[in-house]
Amino acid sequence: MPTLTIDGKEITVEKGTTIIQAAEKLGIEIPRYCYHPGLSIAGNCRMCLVEIEKSPKLQISCYTQAADGMVVHTTSEKVKAARRAILEFLLINHPVDCPVCDQAGECWLQIYYMEHGLYNSRFMENKVRKHFKATPIGPWVNLDSERCILCSRCVRFTSEITKTYELALVNRGDHSEITIFPGKELNNKYSGNVVDICPVGALTDRDFRFQCRVWYLDKQESICPGCSRGCNIEIHYNVQRAHHAGGRRVLRIKPRFNPEVNKWWICDEGRYGYKFIDDKSRIQMPYLQEGEVLVETDWKVVLDKVASTLRSILTTYGTESIGVIASPQLTNEDLYLIRKLFVEDLRLPHVDFKVPVKEKGYEDDFLIKADKNPNTRGAEELGLGAREGSLNVENMLEAAGTGRLKALYVFGQDLTNFFGEEKIKEIASRLELLVFQGSNLNPTGQYAHVILPSATYAEKDGTFTNFEGRVQRIYKAVEPLGESLPDWEIIIKLARLMGFSYPYQSAREIFEEIATVIPAFNGLSYKVIGSQGAKLATV
Repeated sequence: MPTLTIDGKEITVEKGTTIIQAAEKLGIEIPRYCYHPGLSIAGNCRMCLVEIEKSPKLQISCYTQAADGMVVHTTSEKVKAARRAILEFLLINHPVDCPVCDQAGECWLQIYYMEHGLYNSRFMENKVRKHFKATPIGPWVNLDSERCILCSRCVRFTSEITKTYELALVNRGDHSEITIFPGKELNNKYSGNVVDICPVGALTDRDFRFQCRVWYLDKQESICPGCSRGCNIEIHYNVQRAHHAGGRRVLRIKPRFNPEVNKWWICDEGRYGYKFIDDKSRIQMPYLQEGEVLVETDWKVVLDKVASTLRSILTTYGTESIGVIASPQLTNEDLYLIRKLFVEDLRLPHVDFKVPVKEKGYEDDFLIKADKNPNTRGAEELGLGAREGSLNVENMLEAAGTGRLKALYVFGQDLTNFFGEEKIKEIASRLELLVFQGSNLNPTGQYAHVILPSATYAEKDGTFTNFEGRVQRIYKAVEPLGESLPDWEIIIKLARLMGFSYPYQSAREIFEEIATVIPAFNGLSYKVIGSQGAKLATV
């Protein structure tokens, strides 16, 4: 293994490690545009030039491999002069439109100019006009080729990662530009990633465009709830300036690097599937059915109604008369308390979470999974599926239709997708109690006798377990909307009215109990899980 010195710091690295990678291990960031660790080396931007002692000229650090005894300088006067020259070259045909550019604040041309440029322009000629100016090239991406510095990251992404080949570099010299193949549009399942890897404002996100300046955004780590992969993400939100984006708080989702799950990427479905968080369909208050109408009320009224009705049904008809349909959209902590209350304390036999689907979801051999739930594995490990002798979801609905079940408690799921709206409406009319606990109103919720508003994944702490058995943290980014509460808090309040006292003050305390009670979670804690997740003990 070669040992080299970078800016006076010695390091030993694996054979084949490049200088830019070795520098990163030392915490030294070498400026770059074309280099991306997830793509092949292009070596065309020249921003990563470094000085290597005994070498006659500067070398690109993204391609040059570390060698034993090598002495590298990343901030020498010679290197700084080269960077200034490269920036001046790149800015010759670049429009000075930072005040109106959506990339301002996170543009690496802007950032490096402030760090390494700071010169007066010497260019007196007219700039070369390019073909694409704020032009949509797909459902999610805008191209502004005047801002492009020809790093080719986007071209390599579509050829190496998605293998869909929509983009190319055409023409020569200062007339070179990125373009889309004639008759094509950038419309693959992962197209939004080209916006993330574009270091300047050439490729911008049509969904986020002009919604909010990036310096007004806050960030929170989380996990995408769009499928069982559990891609690591950042939630970008704005709560300081409610006049932006029509009052929406969550404004975009960005991928977060995790080498074991999604590396640098996420799919478009996950990236743009966040709008339910601030959607008009959000349930912000508890509702109670009066006659044919759902009437807004408060938590005390609805919880008293649910608890008293469940107690009455249990006393009259027994535990076989109540069904519970949980959701794999819920966290491990939520599901554990559902199990604790309904299975262990109330001893209800009919608890399940697997609602049938009409068609198998789309999946590929990259990231997207057919299971569109983030925590199916967690629900299975917590034992929430139908057991031998108990009713599954389909059987529960049949039993409700015949009058065998008197109450049904549904967590977020829309049963009309598979069973049809007429059937759910008929079943609701036969039940003494249909409870819907969820974040957004769906057709099933419309027929409920009681609606309990719950928080979305962006509004609470907890964990999901992905299909590989990796337990990963989600964190509260924004406060629950209206009067909604995390599901585990609602269960605790209901349990208290049913005669059971649960001592938990946080999702963390619930997880600590899960780790001691459920063998698959033994040895795990929020500290062990960290920001990259940890595998179940049984994996």
